[in-house]
Amino acid sequence: MSTEQAKKTFVLKGIGVSPGIVIGKAYLFDPLDIQLSFFKLADSSLIPREIQRFKNALKESERQLVEIQENLKKTKVTEPLYIIDVHILILKDKKFVNRTIKYIRRLGINAEWAIRMTLDRYKQIFEEVEDSYIRGRISDVQHVIQRVLRCLSGKKRETIWDIGEGVIVIAPDLSPADTAQLKMEKVKGFATDIGGRTSHTAIVARAMEIPAVAGLDNISRMVHPTDIVIVDGTSGLVIVNPYPDILKRYEEKKLHYAAVKDEYLKYAKNPATTRDNYTVQIGGNIEFIEEIPSAIAHGAEYIGLYRTEFIYINRESLPTEEDHFNNYRQVVGVKDLLWSTIRTFDLGGDKFPANQKQVKELNPQMGLRAIRFCLQEVDLFKTQLRAIWRASAIGKTKILFPMISGIEEIREAKKLLEETRNELLAEGVEIAPKMEIGAMIEVPSAVVIADKLAREVDFFSIGTNDLIQYALAIDRANERLTYLYEPLHPAVLRLLKRVVDAAHVAKIRVAMCGEMAGDPMCCLILLGLELDELSMNHLAIPRIKRIIQESTIEEAKTLLKKAMSFNSSAEIRVYVQDYMMQRFPQELHKEED
Repeated sequence: MSTEQAKKTFVLKGIGVSPGIVIGKAYLFDPLDIQLSFFKLADSSLIPREIQRFKNALKESERQLVEIQENLKKTKVTEPLYIIDVHILILKDKKFVNRTIKYIRRLGINAEWAIRMTLDRYKQIFEEVEDSYIRGRISDVQHVIQRVLRCLSGKKRETIWDIGEGVIVIAPDLSPADTAQLKMEKVKGFATDIGGRTSHTAIVARAMEIPAVAGLDNISRMVHPTDIVIVDGTSGLVIVNPYPDILKRYEEKKLHYAAVKDEYLKYAKNPATTRDNYTVQIGGNIEFIEEIPSAIAHGAEYIGLYRTEFIYINRESLPTEEDHFNNYRQVVGVKDLLWSTIRTFDLGGDKFPANQKQVKELNPQMGLRAIRFCLQEVDLFKTQLRAIWRASAIGKTKILFPMISGIEEIREAKKLLEETRNELLAEGVEIAPKMEIGAMIEVPSAVVIADKLAREVDFFSIGTNDLIQYALAIDRANERLTYLYEPLHPAVLRLLKRVVDAAHVAKIRVAMCGEMAGDPMCCLILLGLELDELSMNHLAIPRIKRIIQESTIEEAKTLLKKAMSFNSSAEIRVYVQDYMMQRFPQELHKEED
């Protein structure tokens, strides 16, 4: 395993203070990387010199801030100018200056010690104020004092003008002067230990349209300079060293975020009903609870896929039943959602929980993972199943078993599900009288026996990400083969049609939760297949709904029939692309942008 692969993956939850999604390398910035010394002055004759030293530091601090303002005036960014004015006013505040001089004179201490005492006094005063906004302004005093301390130490202030391209700045906090010096083209995002939506860091980040997450507690001590970082300023999440599949999904989210405009949100709350009254229910795929509000805002009617792997990965010890339950109750208890589909963990392969020895496999994506791993680690599995049952009493819950390849697996999973149900009933625990059971169709063998699997479950959910790579023998992570990864391959379309037909013959619903569901280019093809539900990255929902609302089911069936008459994926792609570009120029051209 390479060094890059060996890096620990973890997720931190903070406060999203500036929206957007960015991915880049971490750049650690410590604005106060100084070893301060505190000491008593040898005798009173040194006091005047120490006071003058303090005053010189004040003047130098003011000179630096004025210089920053002058540099900013040459740019279009104006908001930080006013923030820096506040810092200059603090430097000139007579009470601030006189209090520090009083400490030097009366206690016979050095300027560093005196200014630290001044800060402590201001903190005490601010903490007694009830207004949270005013209380938060102590950060301004802290930033000013940091600058004065740097000048006292004689240490040259670190600047971030010369950093490499495309970095995520990680810091304990960023003062307005620090953020004001960042060149937008060099910094992709911010992530800080402290701060909130009303902090100056947040205000500046929003003004510069740079995604930022604050209030992460200790990210500056957990991240290393070479780490890859995802900052989701919309959901308040930071993902460090993401797994390849997480990275790919966030690349998709990033593209969709850039494409979703305000005009699309007008249609997001309306149902995805065609002009001839055919309705497809639209859901959102999530990995973290924090994504739910954004999913609802973008038109998700339900959660079609809640990936539960990070409950295991992002911790030092295995999650308890209560840990699971506390997560699931927050998903299924949301009143604005029709239901929530919880997928049992897809661990194994290249993702293992804490305290679980990682097994080296030649091809982990086809190895001991998902339902195969669950059926071997029965205690882990039953802990999750019990928690899902308990959550079902709070709101409508569906359970989805991943990577089903045969009848034996789904029957064994259902057996364990029934066992946990009976255990909970015997314990007097409240659960739902029934919970719909689904099988993910993402293995070709499951497609072949879809008619038999349909008798075992209440619904299908097609996972196109894996189904396409298994059907076409393509590793999605292999960049040299990406040109072969084609959702519109005739074999893929035939597989999809076979699954939908088998489900409808058995009178069960069929959903799609893979990336193909959120691809505008494939939208009418999926509509023509008559899928009942499409669940996707929630940022893709508004455009998908808009396309369906402007279409008819008959039009979609005609397009599908024509597409399936071609022999090659290239012919299908060209035909569908030309049709969609002419039919929906606004939606598809925005995708290109």
